[in-house]
Order: sequence, then C-alpha cells, then structure tokens
Amino acid sequence: MQNAPAEPVASTTAHWDEDYERVRQAIAYMSDTWRDQPDLEEIARDAGLSPAHFHRLFSRWAGISPKEFVQALTLDHARELLKGSATILDTAYEVGLSGPGRLHDLFVDHEAMTPGDYKRRGAGLEIAWSFHPSPFGRALVMATERGVAGLAFADGESEEQTIFEDMTRRWPAAKYVHAPETIAPYAARIFTPELWDKSDPLKVVLIGTDFEVRVWDALLRLPMGQAITYSDLASHVCSPRAARAVGSAVGRNPISFVVPCHRVLRKDGGLGGYHWGVTRKQAIIGWEAGQLADQAQATA
Repeated sequence: MQNAPAEPVASTTAHWDEDYERVRQAIAYMSDTWRDQPDLEEIARDAGLSPAHFHRLFSRWAGISPKEFVQALTLDHARELLKGSATILDTAYEVGLSGPGRLHDLFVDHEAMTPGDYKRRGAGLEIAWSFHPSPFGRALVMATERGVAGLAFADGESEEQTIFEDMTRRWPAAKYVHAPETIAPYAARIFTPELWDKSDPLKVVLIGTDFEVRVWDALLRLPMGQAITYSDLASHVCSPRAARAVGSAVGRNPISFVVPCHRVLRKDGGLGGYHWGVTRKQAIIGWEAGQLADQAQATA
C-alpha cells in the first residue's frame, strides 16, 4: 500500500471542503452571469465576502483569478478547447501512448475487468471505500486490490448516503468495506498535482461493458486542457452516428475526474450534462485551467 501523504498535502486538503462550498456558490453565480463578464466586486458581493478575501480564497482553490475563471467559462473558451480534438486522439493512438502523448495527466495505468467479471455484477469482488475532501466537494473513492474502481462527488455530508447507493448499485454483488486508511492515499494521489508521478502511475480498474470500457479508454487519451465532442468521441470508438450511445457511456463513467468525462462538450462548445452536476463540471474545467497556468509559469 502506498504511504500516506506528507503533512503539507494534508494541510492543503484541510481547506478543500470549506473552500469548495464557497467556491461552488461563486461558480454558480458566474455560470449565470458570465455573458455580462461580472467583475470581482460583483462576484465577491454575491459570495458574501470582501473582494480581497474572495480573491485570495478563489485563487488558492483554482490557481487562477476569478476573472480568468470567468473567461474559462465562456463559449469562446469552450470552442478553443475543441479545436483539433480529433487530431489529438488520432495522435495518441498512432504513437501508442508513448513519449509526450502519454496516457493521462494523472499518470494513470489502467486495466479492464473481464466481461465475465462485469456480468457477475461484482460477485467475489471486495471494494474498499471512504469519503474524503477534494477540491470539488466530498469525494467517494472506491478501490479493489488492483486499483481505483470508483470516484463520485457529493455536495456535503447530507448527500453521502445517496451517492454511495448510486455507486454500489453498479456492482450490487460486491462486498463493500469501509476503509478510510486504505483509501486516503488514493484520494491524495488523485487530487494533489504534486503527487502525480509518471514513475509511479495511479492504478485504475475499469468495470463496465466492452463498449463502455472503449469509451472510457478513449477519454483517458485526452490531455488536460483539451476537449472533445460526443460525435468526435463516437468516431474513435465505433461510428459518428453512435454519439447518443457514447453519451450514455460517458454518463455511466464510474471514475469521474480520473477518467475525464468532464472534457466532453457539445459540438457548439456548450458544456452539456454531467452526472455530478454542471456546476462541478465547470469547476473542474476551471481548476484544470489553473493547473495548466501553474505548469506554464513553472516552465517559462
């Protein structure tokens, strides 16, 4: 089992739940008003904070300013994300995921359960689980002895039971074991960029139908800061005419954020739906923009 995260990481995670509740309210406001390009004072007023306090909180959470985040929500930005999406996936397949086009920005090493495993609905499978703080609210993380098998989000403790039931219905015959100490290192690896390490990839287990696994595998090839349409994703999996079926598979993704279904947008650049809420989808896209900005500054 991986070692527990160092203290600086633990101190960072202590802010996550409290910060995200404030940030979520602000993102909802920005999502409704981005066409008017609201300024810092307006957003802070809606959040019930002073402009200086809100700017510090939001920048700590996202890695970018509220103004930059508003820009990340615009349709123009979404359309920019979509430029060349098919080429990105084509390249990933052609290079065999080697070199700079590696599997995923979280440095994920994944495998799929066999069709027989899936048909048994989890019978004979032991799944450890626990809720942990994350930059996007309370996160339910699930893992087997082979790696992370589930990731879902709840808006506060009141939703945790509902989210847990939603996830366990996917594999009703599995044995579920509440194991916070086992899951904590996985949660830290997933949400702390400082712990993303290509020499020690995060192990992930995909449990779904053959078709669903093909869709999720294609998503894992999509780099941070890029997006793809449902129809383009369908063209890589089977046929452009299967966009509806691909959309259903995207919606059933059991390992949100790690398998980046939040990067699938409508053809017009609109965000489309998200199983864990469109506000959270906007939050993840904006947070990733902040991570990319940090990377660019570090390499400048």
